Amino acid sequence: MTEIRLTNTKTRKKEVFTPIDPDNVRMYVCGPTVYDRAHLGNARPVIVFDVLYRLLRHVYGADHVTYVRNFTDVDDKINAEAQRRKAAGDPRSLEELIRERTEETIGWYHADMDALGALRPTVEPRATDFIGQMIGMIEGLIASGHAYAKDGHVLFRVRSYQGYGKLSGRTVDDMIAGARVEIAPFKEDPMDFVLWKPSDADLPGWESPWGRGRPGWHIECSAMSHELLGDSFDIHGGGIDLQFPHHENEIAQSKCAHPEAEFAKVWMHNEMLQVEGKKMSKSLGNFFTVRDLLDKGIPGEVIRFVFLSTHYSKPMDWTLPKSREAIRTLRDWISVAEQSAQVPNAEVIAALADDLNTSLAITKLHELFSGGSYAELTASAKLLGFDLLALKSASWATPFERRDLVEWLDYNATVGSLGWGHFSEDTVTAIHNLLRRWMTLRWEAKWSQADDLKRSAELIGLRFEVSKSKDGTSSGTAHIEGDFDPAKLEALK
Repeated sequence: MTEIRLTNTKTRKKEVFTPIDPDNVRMYVCGPTVYDRAHLGNARPVIVFDVLYRLLRHVYGADHVTYVRNFTDVDDKINAEAQRRKAAGDPRSLEELIRERTEETIGWYHADMDALGALRPTVEPRATDFIGQMIGMIEGLIASGHAYAKDGHVLFRVRSYQGYGKLSGRTVDDMIAGARVEIAPFKEDPMDFVLWKPSDADLPGWESPWGRGRPGWHIECSAMSHELLGDSFDIHGGGIDLQFPHHENEIAQSKCAHPEAEFAKVWMHNEMLQVEGKKMSKSLGNFFTVRDLLDKGIPGEVIRFVFLSTHYSKPMDWTLPKSREAIRTLRDWISVAEQSAQVPNAEVIAALADDLNTSLAITKLHELFSGGSYAELTASAKLLGFDLLALKSASWATPFERRDLVEWLDYNATVGSLGWGHFSEDTVTAIHNLLRRWMTLRWEAKWSQADDLKRSAELIGLRFEVSKSKDGTSSGTAHIEGDFDPAKLEALK
């Protein structure tokens, strides 16, 4: 059997993975809070742990792996959106509005992650379906002295768990000195965190021994993982941003609730995502969702390829050149895909088994392509989530068969509107270049810069618009609006 080695955040070492029960390998990954579209950073853990899921299924058998990824559907941001709709005049109850919003968002999430080639987990629990289990776990923590109730709240006594901070490598005192913690009259210690909080009439709530209220975020994952995977399970995953406080708090409450159990044996965290070398941020104008890219015509397989080109433990940089290269590579591989019963290449499997070294696995796929081993390439690519045979007939590749991304943008940035025959060739070329610049900014998700350029063009009498044809190809067009003076173009160069 293939030996898998994984870096365990808990021990900070790469270890041989030995499942608790090889007939039931169990993995839990923290899923999304379903209040809005998943942004590009949210997709990284989905793709990382999808590859691990595929590898575990390959090694242990598809029927011997249980993968749980939750939906957090009780949260202040969800409540705020429901309250906004209520204030806007929607006559339905707050509970109905919350359910509608979460159902809608879960549908978006499934569609977007499906487009990235991610397999659906074995179980996708919703937090609101496990409120009883959360209440039961909280009652046990109070009974054992690890939690206390005050003013309708229930809080976990952080200092009651001696192992607190081991996952993130911090001490409790260091955390208090270096972090922003909520100082509240119902807390015995600033580091104590909420297990249950009260709900007023304008918020969703459930009856509990401490009054009507709702769970804290951390208890949700502890209760769901315990109910679905047991006291101890093999792997717990998520983004590095969840290591503290979420995962640290999960460990504390779960170990105190079940002191004889191990909880998660292996902890894995993927690093963060950047865009063009910078942290993704709305203030920088480089924030975008998975759907933004899909709607621009970038295939999900391209997003997946760019993600897997960087090891999960390293910061990943999304750039336009990387997406262009991914398209060229996938186009080449798709063109030679062959039907085959072959198993994946041994070196590709070995790369993935060595702490999910997806970048090395992709290098091996390049070698298979260069060496003409097309059937083996097809089988091996599928292990990474690229079904080349299915993609061979997919419409996504069609716009790129004649040109790469830059040529595609150039081809579709047209100045074909009213009255251009009245202007010189130089003027038309200048407008064309301006339009191409606007479309490129949009393609690179530099929204604020694109909007600034569009507004500046409107001030001199030009209107830009973009439309999408039935085959998914985007086209940009420039129109004359009002009095247009070609001399003013110089200021926009």
